[in-house]
Amino acid sequence: MINRSHRFHGYGSLRYVYTHGQTTRGPLFSVKSIHNPKRDNYRVAVVVSRKVNKSAVARNRIRRRLYEIIRELENDIIGPQDIVFSVFHDSVSEEPPQALTRLVKKQLRQAGILGKRL
Repeated sequence: MINRSHRFHGYGSLRYVYTHGQTTRGPLFSVKSIHNPKRDNYRVAVVVSRKVNKSAVARNRIRRRLYEIIRELENDIIGPQDIVFSVFHDSVSEEPPQALTRLVKKQLRQAGILGKRL
C-alpha cells in the first residue's frame, strides 16, 4: 500500500484532475493525470465504481492491487503529479500480477509520468 501522503483527500482534488487532466485509456482502466507544481510528491487515487463489481471486497482488492503496483514504481514517477486511475472492467481483479504491472507501466509511460529507466 502506498504512503498516506501519496493519496488524494477530498472530492475537490479529483474534480480538478477530471476537468483539467490528460487521459490515457487502456483496455481495463484509464489514467488521468496533471502536473501539480504546488506539491513535492505525486498523489494517486484509484476509482472503482459499483458498476464494475457490486462487492465492496472485490472493489477494495482492485484498489489495493493498483496501489501496490504504484508503490513499486514510485521511484520512477517524474515530478509532482496528480494521477487518477478509473477502473472500468472487472477483470483487473483476475489479471496475473505481471500482466497488470505491464499494463500500468505502459499507460503511465504513455501519459508521460514514468521515466525512461524501466
